[in-house]
Amino acid sequence: MNHKPLILFITFFFSIIAFSQNNPLFAKDIEAQRTWVDSTYKSMTLEEKIGQLFMVQVFSDKNESHKSEILKQIKEQHIGGVIFSKGGPMRQAKLNNELQAASKIPLLVGMDAEWGLSMRLDSTYAFPWNMTLGAIKDDALIEQTGKHIGEHCKRLGVHFNFAPVVDINTNPNNPIIGNRSFGEDRDRITKQSLAFMKGMQGAGVMANAKHFPGHGDTDTDSHKTLPTINFSAQRIDSVELYPYRKLIKEGLSSVMVAHLNVPALEARSGYPSSISKHIVTNILKDTLGFEGLIFTDALNMKGASNFSAPGDIDLAAFLAGNDVLLISENVKLAVTKIAEALNNKLFTEERLAHSVKKILSSKYKLGLNDYKPVDTKNLIGDLNRIEDDLLYEKLMENAITVVKNTNQNLPIRQLETKKIAYIKFGNDDGTPFLETLKKYTKIHEIKADKLDELLLQLKNYNIVIISLHKTSDNPWRSYKFTDRELVWLYEISRTNNVILNVFSNPYSLLDLKTTENIESIVVSYQNSKIAQEKSAQLIFGAIPAKGTLPVSSGIQFPMGIGFQYNALSSLSYGLAESVGMDSKKLHKIDSLARVAIAKGTTPGIQIVVARKGKVFYNKSFGFHTYNNKIPVKDSDLFDIASLTKIMATVPLIMELHEEGIITLDTKISELLPEYKGTNKANITLKTMLSHFAQLKPWIPFYTATLDANKKPSQKYYRNQKDDVFNVEISQDLFMRGDYQDTIYDIVRNTDLLGRVQYRYSDLPYFILKKYLEKHYEKSMAVVIQDRFYRPLGANFTTYNPTEKFSKSMILPTEEDDYYRYQTVHGYVHDMGAAMQNGVGGHAGVFSNANDMAKIMQMYLQKGFYGGRRYFTPETMDEFNKCHFCINNNRRGIGFDKPQLGDAGPTCGCLSMTSFGHSGFTGTYAWADPDEEIVYIFMANRTYPKATTNLLLKENIRTNIQQYIYDAIIK
Repeated sequence: MNHKPLILFITFFFSIIAFSQNNPLFAKDIEAQRTWVDSTYKSMTLEEKIGQLFMVQVFSDKNESHKSEILKQIKEQHIGGVIFSKGGPMRQAKLNNELQAASKIPLLVGMDAEWGLSMRLDSTYAFPWNMTLGAIKDDALIEQTGKHIGEHCKRLGVHFNFAPVVDINTNPNNPIIGNRSFGEDRDRITKQSLAFMKGMQGAGVMANAKHFPGHGDTDTDSHKTLPTINFSAQRIDSVELYPYRKLIKEGLSSVMVAHLNVPALEARSGYPSSISKHIVTNILKDTLGFEGLIFTDALNMKGASNFSAPGDIDLAAFLAGNDVLLISENVKLAVTKIAEALNNKLFTEERLAHSVKKILSSKYKLGLNDYKPVDTKNLIGDLNRIEDDLLYEKLMENAITVVKNTNQNLPIRQLETKKIAYIKFGNDDGTPFLETLKKYTKIHEIKADKLDELLLQLKNYNIVIISLHKTSDNPWRSYKFTDRELVWLYEISRTNNVILNVFSNPYSLLDLKTTENIESIVVSYQNSKIAQEKSAQLIFGAIPAKGTLPVSSGIQFPMGIGFQYNALSSLSYGLAESVGMDSKKLHKIDSLARVAIAKGTTPGIQIVVARKGKVFYNKSFGFHTYNNKIPVKDSDLFDIASLTKIMATVPLIMELHEEGIITLDTKISELLPEYKGTNKANITLKTMLSHFAQLKPWIPFYTATLDANKKPSQKYYRNQKDDVFNVEISQDLFMRGDYQDTIYDIVRNTDLLGRVQYRYSDLPYFILKKYLEKHYEKSMAVVIQDRFYRPLGANFTTYNPTEKFSKSMILPTEEDDYYRYQTVHGYVHDMGAAMQNGVGGHAGVFSNANDMAKIMQMYLQKGFYGGRRYFTPETMDEFNKCHFCINNNRRGIGFDKPQLGDAGPTCGCLSMTSFGHSGFTGTYAWADPDEEIVYIFMANRTYPKATTNLLLKENIRTNIQQYIYDAIIK
């Protein structure tokens, strides 16, 4: 093989571009790159060569005259590149294709996309700002962010992203960097900048470190004036230049030189760094050995344009050693002045070739030797991917920082002892935060026009959550508290246990003269929807606290502070793909739910699905009734019917079993002595809760209380409550209290079925309700609230819901024409439970899907939830066991289990370890330990009439269950 041509190339090419094995502009096929660069360069006129130095600003949201001007510059000034600014992705893609088609040599396309294309474009993705990323300890997440942003840029035809910002933000009053910096620590910034760079360049987009030699400690904006950096050369070298030195060694593609006055590095007073040969050539190129492209910052910025006339600043920047002149104020004039300077021998042809060939080398490495236009098919979707949402969730989960946590106030535990108020500060929306807080427990938002009125209302609460919401539409917006907010914060915290959550720059904490009386402070950095949702979850321990402060916010909160804690095994909320589910396949659930409503199977539906402890599907469909007036909300309550068995009676029995008070072999006569000598005396808990005790399915107790016209008999009912008629059946209908004893007598004395076989029955729960109330000497409604619902934060779960909630939040269950003769609304549908004052062991509980999911998740976690153990795994296993499968009885103790044959309560697609129950009103709850899935379906299918169960006939619930399992990503 003849190596002579290659040797000659190396000798020539590296005389133009300094030799380095890691030169960031060299392509893998270096010989082909050399051939293309040389041949292209040789084919160019002088004006074309000079034109390559310029990158002009383009807007995709401007009119035709703007486009015509850019096309003119391409054709007449032969510009080498464009930097796209404001507009939209489709408009930019089409404009980019048109501009590229007009250019003899493909254009180098750049953008400021520090936190994603949304920095400049609508309809594109916004990742967290660098300050937020700076709170994250896992550099792999930063690299992934760079990769995603790089993928977006590449998809849109952008070759250079002017990121990352590597400025060390040591000045809280910096008006232009701030949130754009990773923080104040040089080592941490360097690691994170390097990770970001690797991710982006790994995606095929060239990175750009800025703003050289360091814009982090200024208090003026170089867009408006020339800021001064007053540090010594030694300090600048050891701190500000440190990230550049490291990134350059790792293959940094380009650097942007800022417009700064740096007396320690440039002797001429007020001389911008961007045109200082000592700074650009002697320091950046020679001392730091940088061989990538060098960009000026925008030459139309006041920090540069105030210095000299258009054209002069461009020439000065080129002579200083810059390769690309960004956003010249007058390209035509600048080209002329640079050509004149060459003719006047102010620089050599080799100097021009040095920069132009670097630019051409970049174009080759980026594939512009084989340019292809941007494909606009599915462009918006490709720039807004589910993968981006997943990453954003991870970033916020890792960034949110607890900077103060007196007495381990966070995460909030022992919910039954907490009464929590919420107060919003700031000028932006805080709805996602408040709504997510409400998923965990009862939260009252407090509002008042005057401070004394507010303080008076807060006397009833033992925790006050205050959140500051500042707009996140760009990183330069004000992040400060108002004076009024500060006064209110100090006064509220003086007499209350306060958790302060700042959805803003951490420098906002500098406004606080004292935090002595504030128990806990959380910095959430940005006010995005995901940031708000994740921060609320962190407060209740659904996700761990991981972040550390990237900057110092006064003496109280030094850089690096961050209290860590683990999650409490409460339900969290997030995206389907984060737990291995395909969100696109889940769209089938939406479709089937709408079909179910359209077919008249039920007026309203709520569905919650969780996997691995995370709710990934939480939607409501339809209306309270078929008149389509009140849409179903996620917080609305449904009559859960027989789900009451496993949501109320069973957990209380499990608890007593664990305490050794009862066993599964305990007999009814041991629970209730009045059963001694009856046909039920020796029935055990195990057999009756397995529906294997010869008990009748149900007894229509109400029929015996109707008159000859089948209306409520005056013997048993009144329309007004008094001391005798004190059992509220429904609105304006009260039953005599002593009839409850009659019900128990009927249960005790009724005949058994002829033989032992599986037969579902409500009767065990009448017996157990009486036992539980006797044992605790309290209503079962009170016992279950105290021992389970309130500690779990299931505050929407209750008997007799109208005592706590408006009927507008409760779905009706039937137009009753056989007993109550009215709309059953806010009262239990089951007649037997209604005759027990709405509190039955088998029915009576109202709830929503979110609360039901908490209880089922507690079961799935074998008795543990929210940092508390309710019973041991052994107890859960015992109750979830099928004790009589050998007798063709699928049931566990209280729990339903999957079918043993072809037909049954599930889709047939899940394991025998799964368990759950269904309710007459259309409700359904199921948990699968094998796949860690909880599925809740709420409906009021009994409205307006309970007689025809189309929901069951159409297999709506189990078909949805099948869709859930079909969506598992294998």
